[in-house]
Amino acid sequence: MQTCVFFAFRGDPLCFVHVLLNSLDMAQKGMGGKIILEGESVKLVPLMADPGHFLHPLYIKAKEAGLILGACRACSHKLKVADAVTQEGIPLIGEMAGHPAMSDFIEKGYTILTF
Repeated sequence: MQTCVFFAFRGDPLCFVHVLLNSLDMAQKGMGGKIILEGESVKLVPLMADPGHFLHPLYIKAKEAGLILGACRACSHKLKVADAVTQEGIPLIGEMAGHPAMSDFIEKGYTILTF
């Protein structure tokens, strides 16, 4: 079975809801559905952590299921959300000049899906 990882770049909550929904669906079906937060999407973490935010329930489900593998270290620092990301228990990752390398996931057999 194919194993997928989402590299989410957009900071639009209406786009990211589809990342969360598909991630949870794929995980349930044994297809991976892991998430890497990249680019502007890292700014969503402090928003989704708020229990009043409409993405909060899906975010918590994905987080508790271990689907969020990490957030871009470089982008989190540049966009000033590194502390918020870390407080949420999401690892800051970036072995490629501070950014997560897609090649690492391809080498592990993942199919990369970008949003």
